[in-house]
Amino acid sequence: MKALFFSLTLEFLSITGQANAEVIVNDVLDHQVRLEKPAERVVLGFYYEDFLAVVGPNALDKVIALSLAPWKDWRPNQYALYEAALPKLHSISDVGATDNGDFSVEKVVAARPDLVILPAWANKALGTSVKQIEDAGIPVVTIDYNAQTLEKHIQSTEVLGKVMGAETRAHQLIENYKAAMADIDARVKRATPTQKKVYIEVGSKGASSIGNSYSGDMWGGLVNRLGGQNIAKGELKGLGPLNPEFVLAQKPDVILIAGSEWQKKPEAMTMGFSIDESMARQRLAPYMARAGWSELPAVKNGDVYAIYHGGARTLSDYVYAQYIAKQLYPEEFKDLDPAQELRDYYAKWLPIKADGLFMMRYGKSTQ
Repeated sequence: MKALFFSLTLEFLSITGQANAEVIVNDVLDHQVRLEKPAERVVLGFYYEDFLAVVGPNALDKVIALSLAPWKDWRPNQYALYEAALPKLHSISDVGATDNGDFSVEKVVAARPDLVILPAWANKALGTSVKQIEDAGIPVVTIDYNAQTLEKHIQSTEVLGKVMGAETRAHQLIENYKAAMADIDARVKRATPTQKKVYIEVGSKGASSIGNSYSGDMWGGLVNRLGGQNIAKGELKGLGPLNPEFVLAQKPDVILIAGSEWQKKPEAMTMGFSIDESMARQRLAPYMARAGWSELPAVKNGDVYAIYHGGARTLSDYVYAQYIAKQLYPEEFKDLDPAQELRDYYAKWLPIKADGLFMMRYGKSTQ
């Protein structure tokens, strides 16, 4: 009995020691961040779903404030589902967002966090304001899933796991992501190299305006990794709209229109949580009527697709890599069901279901 008590005591002390141990990480900007122990009072700037997946069921207990707009305004249907599943969201303070120009350093400091987690793009937008937060004695750690590289995904997840004391879940998510991407890479390697040209456009403005395309990060990063001939690569620095005449001249074989839950944009391409397929098809149809598009190979062959813009830059974005790969290498990926893979991911790692429309072909089949 004494031996059992001694063993349990050692185990408790070991766990307690890990929980209270100093944490030292190098973030994606190669800044060293030190915490006396894993964070318990966090201001979260972005990557909400990845944070929830890594930290686990009680993740929101450690969030005292967040940048609300990039979640509630950009992904309103998704946010509504989380709000229903996690009522504590109602009581978490909003510190503003860099995109709206209302991010408040004063609100961050007043919340008395022991850590601020920022995406790389927000860190850049805040500039010297980051130092103001640090000068107030609050560590800032920066992560980056937008880069859409395996390396940054892994590093960001490792950092999240360490600063939040959730290294086991972080490791499991990393292994899941690595395995999925390794499988994709192996299939692409086995396949005959594709010559298909790919055009990506964000449909936030609808077909009447030209949305951004991507040369190297987010959707561009996925297409480039898969060996598709991304027509924006070398034409853009980062992201931006491509000249319509350039797109016509390139004659893309595959067109990807990224949609989301933009509720205040009546022409926007709509995709995501709680989205109806018939409405999505109505929003995608005007793209086919753009000047010259009827002659594009992608339109002629029915290779125009809609994908969920909120699905990029996440630990579940491998399912979109699978979906795009299916269009570039149909035979090699014919046995994969990316939509089911996405449902499985949510069932295992997150408190809501992946109910909605996340990938769709403009034609009879959503696959």
